[in-house]
Amino acid sequence: MNNNMKDFTCPVPILEHDTIQLAHGAGGQLSSKLIETMFLPRFGNKILNDLEDQAVVPLNAGRLAISTDSFVVDPIFFPGGNIGELAVNGTVNDVAMSGAKPLYLTVGFILEEGLPMEILHRILLSMEAAAKKAGVTIITGDTKVVNHGSCDQIFINTTGIGQVPDNVNISASSLRPGDKIIISGTVADHGMAVMTSREGLSFQSRVNSDTAALNHMISKMIEVSPNIHALRDPTRGGVATTLNEFAKSSNIGIRILEGSIPILPDTRAACEVLGIDPLNVANEGKLIAAVPGEIAADMLQVIKRCEYGNNAEIIGEVIDDHPGMVTMKTALGALRIIDMPLGEQLPRIC
Repeated sequence: MNNNMKDFTCPVPILEHDTIQLAHGAGGQLSSKLIETMFLPRFGNKILNDLEDQAVVPLNAGRLAISTDSFVVDPIFFPGGNIGELAVNGTVNDVAMSGAKPLYLTVGFILEEGLPMEILHRILLSMEAAAKKAGVTIITGDTKVVNHGSCDQIFINTTGIGQVPDNVNISASSLRPGDKIIISGTVADHGMAVMTSREGLSFQSRVNSDTAALNHMISKMIEVSPNIHALRDPTRGGVATTLNEFAKSSNIGIRILEGSIPILPDTRAACEVLGIDPLNVANEGKLIAAVPGEIAADMLQVIKRCEYGNNAEIIGEVIDDHPGMVTMKTALGALRIIDMPLGEQLPRIC
């Protein structure tokens, strides 16, 4: 053994694959198993074990929400956005889903040798605009350059920091029977925008990404009531993964109605052509909220009045039946189980 290498003799956990697959980054079942078997045994602690999109940590002066993410989307420019604004918006949203006010971002860039300066400049301009619109400040960062062929043009890593109000406690483990499930707009737009813009795919109508920062919307929601039980932006794995995470964390059942799920005709058509369930497709400017039934109507109205909430709908409710499972009542009245996607349908979507 190389003398510079430490001898770690802990046996490798048994998984379905001996090597990392694209599907391990998809946000579905293989992602969950990788986290549970490889990462949690090494890094698990009271904060990390909640598996939220951000960590809420106690401080003498209050609580911070902290989230980190990496963005490797292909292509780096897509209809409705690019990797730069996606990195800012996605990290702002992960922090905001705890009810926190996002304040600061750190940004790390991995740049491929040969990347045109004009492309980098366009990405930085979009990040500047996105940060300004979200009201966050980029306070530190890092830049690395790798040999041509070692990465695909540009990868971006971000960390977001925000402050959680004292009266807000939002968690995927807090759902209760009778809660209503609200989605803030149409589903699957981002994933389909990226997929249909890839080389070799041609569609008559183009779907635009929904990338947007939702922290201002969440602030308005908290003004209506801080008693929001859960919030999550349904990114990788889509709506199906988010709802299953809610059901598992709270040990309750969730039932949604097929006819209530908003989806644009062009997005639906693209999903049908590619044979993809829109509930499994990533979103980058939508949130799913679980709120007590008595405030659901008021919460829906305040979301609809926000810039990115015009198409918000109540899509289902939390029930006592089938704890840990998500079901959907179809247009024909049948019940269909909505499971997490097993693996990667749309690689490098964010």
